[in-house]
Amino acid sequence: MSTKTVSQMARRKQVISQRPAVPAPGGTAVTSPAVALPPQRVVPPYPTLPRTNSRQRQSKSYVLPVMDTDFLLRDELRGVRFALEYEKAELVLRDAGIRSTVVCFGSARIPSPEEAKNEMHVARGKNERQLARRRLRLSAYYEQAREFGRIVSQRGGALTRDRGLRDNVIATGGGPGIMEAACRGAADVGAPAIGFNISLPMEQEPNRYTTPSLTFQFHYFAMRKMHLAMRANALAVFPGGFGTMDEMFEILTLLQTQKASPLPVVLFGRAYWRSVVNFGALFEHGMVSIEDLALFDIVDDAEKAWESLLRRGLSVPNPRVRKPREKRRPKR
Repeated sequence: MSTKTVSQMARRKQVISQRPAVPAPGGTAVTSPAVALPPQRVVPPYPTLPRTNSRQRQSKSYVLPVMDTDFLLRDELRGVRFALEYEKAELVLRDAGIRSTVVCFGSARIPSPEEAKNEMHVARGKNERQLARRRLRLSAYYEQAREFGRIVSQRGGALTRDRGLRDNVIATGGGPGIMEAACRGAADVGAPAIGFNISLPMEQEPNRYTTPSLTFQFHYFAMRKMHLAMRANALAVFPGGFGTMDEMFEILTLLQTQKASPLPVVLFGRAYWRSVVNFGALFEHGMVSIEDLALFDIVDDAEKAWESLLRRGLSVPNPRVRKPREKRRPKR
């Protein structure tokens, strides 16, 4: 806009503001309303510019997704967490050369004989002594689980490598009680033992006999049970409560419905299982078939359990037998 145009506009505003009052009918003078001028625009001062990018770097949105636990623990990320729990254990076991396992289920509340005898020694009062005697009787299952872990590890292939792979490695839930006993038996002979732990309010600290590099922790029961079943060549079930029943019947259901490949199953403790589960009544009421009841044996000691597993088809790798080198005949 030229200077001349600006000056013309200024003179026009001045003329408009100086107009005289116009007489209204009846002689009363009425002042012409002043023309409202647009308000002047006030430009605010510029804000102080940040000197560094520290606020950007400290923002939660800047954290890598894999390092952002608040993000990973959102409900919408449950599928991702499932996949992570599967892949971590799968890759570690594959890298360790674990081809197959023998899985041991059983109660976390069964004490070792040493622990049971100590409880018996310090028990005071009738109730404490009764409880201590009961736990001392249960400790016999701990000894059988330990012996079973030794036998399987020595004879099943956990100590030998077939092209870098181990077979029939003892695998448990990784906690105390029967799980500890089976892992302890493997450790007695220098064999590895797998512990599939799970985060629980009680009971589930990892026992000291699992191989440290093969000790896992899960959040999801489903993923834990999947890993227990995936490599299983056989299953041994010792006395236990709800958790043991859940794990046992899930495997039996997979076998019954042929969702899993056939594998031998043994239950330890005739007196216990016959008093706790009436398998015969299930058949009598038509809930299971006679073939379903043939999916497992019930035994009372580790040697009988091993014989049952072999009879039912447990695959045991044969160690490589090196042929003696032939003596070279001297040249004539």
